[in-house]
Amino acid sequence: MHDSGGGDLDPVTRYAGQVVRFASILCGWWLLGYCFLVVLDIIGRARFGLTLQGTDEIGGYTLAVTSAFGFAQTLLAGRHTRIELIVQRLPRIPAALLNLLAAIVIAGVAVFLLERGWSVLDESIEFMAVSNSPLQIPLWIPQGLWVVGLGLFAGIAVALAIQAVLMLRDPARLNRLYGPPTIEEEIEESLEATQATEARP
Repeated sequence: MHDSGGGDLDPVTRYAGQVVRFASILCGWWLLGYCFLVVLDIIGRARFGLTLQGTDEIGGYTLAVTSAFGFAQTLLAGRHTRIELIVQRLPRIPAALLNLLAAIVIAGVAVFLLERGWSVLDESIEFMAVSNSPLQIPLWIPQGLWVVGLGLFAGIAVALAIQAVLMLRDPARLNRLYGPPTIEEEIEESLEATQATEARP
């Protein structure tokens, strides 16, 4: 979750962060491999008049799976879009209640996505569905990875919502961890990232 300084990581972020980071790295390698596949397809078409079958289909699976895992990464980083105009002008307790409501709502959405995703996967397994393409990929494979990503997102979202309820005793910390970053904090983070990039050899 968002932390406005001091390294005050909440327990959910502390323990789930490593899992999400590992999943994000795997997704990054997947995207890199898909980019390589697309380059080969482009070269094959331009130079030899040949094409790799199913590149666009694999691209669809890539988008779905990496997006599902990306939801969890974005949630832990506190980067889901929030309208901060009102929240940051409210007193501490009303702001904490709105931040709690946001955590509960996103948990509800995540659980709904997981339920719908599982329903699609279960149907594909039941009917042994395959893709309507020359690849004939069993749909349970990409859909299973997609559901795993949605499950990670839902699990973290529910854990964060429960944690937010328990944090109501400390509204200031709840706001610090669950509230949207201020413009000043985003500018400071951007400057730090720029300085880190410039410092590299």
